[in-house]
Amino acid sequence: MRARGRCLPDGKLRAAALIPGVATLKFLAAAAVVGYLVIALLVWVMQERLLFYPRPLGGPATAPKGWALEEVKFAARDGTALAGVLVKPPGAPAPLVIYYGGNAEEPTGDANEVARRYGERAVLLMNYRGYGASDGKPGERVIVGDALELFDWAAKRADVDGARIALHGRSLGTGVAVQVAVERPARCVVLTSPFDSARDVAKKIYPWLPVGLLMRHPFDSHAIAPRVKVPALFLIGDADTLIRPAHSEALANAWGGKAERVVLRGFGHNDLDMPPAYDAAVRDFLVRCH
Repeated sequence: MRARGRCLPDGKLRAAALIPGVATLKFLAAAAVVGYLVIALLVWVMQERLLFYPRPLGGPATAPKGWALEEVKFAARDGTALAGVLVKPPGAPAPLVIYYGGNAEEPTGDANEVARRYGERAVLLMNYRGYGASDGKPGERVIVGDALELFDWAAKRADVDGARIALHGRSLGTGVAVQVAVERPARCVVLTSPFDSARDVAKKIYPWLPVGLLMRHPFDSHAIAPRVKVPALFLIGDADTLIRPAHSEALANAWGGKAERVVLRGFGHNDLDMPPAYDAAVRDFLVRCH
């Protein structure tokens, strides 16, 4: 007796067996959602490790020939011990540059280069919390608070001309420099590889994550830039693939004071300060703003 109904040919039968059922599709969708949420949670929990890369001291700091070097031990308002160096040219009082480094930078190791970069100016090189010999853990609120306290401390020194203080931030440090410039009477600002906001940079890197909801340290320079009326020098590498030039241009366009741009062709994020034109641009700008 012949079986009633129709049978699928062997090829179609094998293909049908490969089509997942509704339950399987629901399971895969749920697994994808759970995986996405786990990744987002990890980013939320570990974002300080993704943003800050504390570095130990790179060795004894040395001053340029004929200059003086003072080791700075500073207690923040909450008692956290911060450490760095103040490098001073002959003669006092001298105009001052306060430098804010990148997220993986220990700046005191460059103390012997300050004369070449800044000319006859004192330079304060302090490590963020957790960097170098500084205690504590880094975060936007605390390192900006420390920077404000250090500005006030430096401005009162007899060997510093408190009316002629310039700020220089690099990469992450530009987010610190802009916030200090809003709150304190800096004469001018130098910004190396600056960004509009760390949040916007992260959105470009992780477009599939809700970065706006996750970031605890947005460093939103763009929002406050119109309030800064002093001149600024924007040093931009056209080959920078980490902080793309568009981020720097967005901040320059929002700047409340005069914004000068120097674009170094063929240089990226980590080698931007290598060509002689970089130091020459910084020195020339400081002569004009100081």
